[in-house]
Amino acid sequence: MEFKNINTMRQLNNGVKIPCVGYGTFRTPEEVAEQAVADAIELGYRHIDTAAVYGNETAVGKGIKDSGINRKELFVTSKLWNTERGYESTKQALQDSLDRLGLDYLDLYLIHWPANEKQFGDDAKRLNAETWRAMEELYHEGKIRAIGLSNFLPHHVADLMETAEIKPMVDQIEVHPGWPHTEEVKKLQSMDLLVEAWAPLGGQGSSVLTNPTLKEIAEDHGKTVAQVCLRWVLQQGVLPLPKSVHVKRMQQNMDFFDFELSNDEMKQISALRDLGGQCANPDDVDF
Repeated sequence: MEFKNINTMRQLNNGVKIPCVGYGTFRTPEEVAEQAVADAIELGYRHIDTAAVYGNETAVGKGIKDSGINRKELFVTSKLWNTERGYESTKQALQDSLDRLGLDYLDLYLIHWPANEKQFGDDAKRLNAETWRAMEELYHEGKIRAIGLSNFLPHHVADLMETAEIKPMVDQIEVHPGWPHTEEVKKLQSMDLLVEAWAPLGGQGSSVLTNPTLKEIAEDHGKTVAQVCLRWVLQQGVLPLPKSVHVKRMQQNMDFFDFELSNDEMKQISALRDLGGQCANPDDVDF
């Protein structure tokens, strides 16, 4: 597929179309998020990603309203936090997110993390299944245009599919140089899920943007390291969700469609390890 700009559309497995790059709001404080989202939309971003646990849904909603753009031109994602798993609480959590955002529907709603055996033992699969059953009903009710997962590895998806009636459309996982999740990405794609990359630039505490290999590749193309990272993600068929509150960097994060990384460059980047980031194993987290 030829990607021409950040709003080139990808098609999910239910036919819904999604812009190929999203604007992320992870760790964007409430007092900053409203202006940041409005700025992103003014620059041309049409895919906005937030979550209940980010604590900024109200500000994101205000930023969307401030932009003055028609709601139908935007693709808005939020996520169900871990404390709200389960059938009834999932339904209420979606309504709470809609109320904070000031929206009538979401384009995409994700289960933020899988319930794991470390916390829930043999009950983990049942809890994920009950949460997904509520997601399916909300989808049928038209409150969500697409439903999916976040931080689910292929084995979590396989477990979910034992009882699911609707296949997830998206799985958003951490993908960046140094933490490529190469095999997991391929497996998820083979399961007909669109993979999204959170923290595609490495995130807080990462050395991705100062890595010598990435800097050399960037110099060869006359691009920034961030642009090289986003291009590397996109060329794997993965949808990146870059985050910045600075207008200049937002603009730079849109400008990576006029060059292509060679196969050798892709391999060099994919081979990088230990550059930091969150790098959490969903089976080991206890939150």
